Amino acid sequence: MDSVHKGELYKLIETMPEDMVPVIYKIISLLRMELIPKIKKTGRRGSLAGIWKGSEIDDKLFNQARKSLYPYES
Repeated sequence: MDSVHKGELYKLIETMPEDMVPVIYKIISLLRMELIPKIKKTGRRGSLAGIWKGSEIDDKLFNQARKSLYPYES
C-alpha cells in the first residue's frame, strides 16, 4: 500500500471519536481476514489403508459393541 494511503488512513483514524475506534478496528480486522487470500494446504493427504494390518478383533467385544449400537438386530 502506498504510504500516501496509509497517511490518509491515519488522518481519518485521528479525526474519529474515541468510542468509534474499537468499532473501526473490528471492521478493518474482519475485512483483512476476508480479503487476504487464505493459504491452501499443499500436498496429498496420506491414505489410511493398512492402518489395521495385523490387528485382531475379539469377536466377543465386536458382538457386544454391535448389540449396543443395533439392539433391534438379533
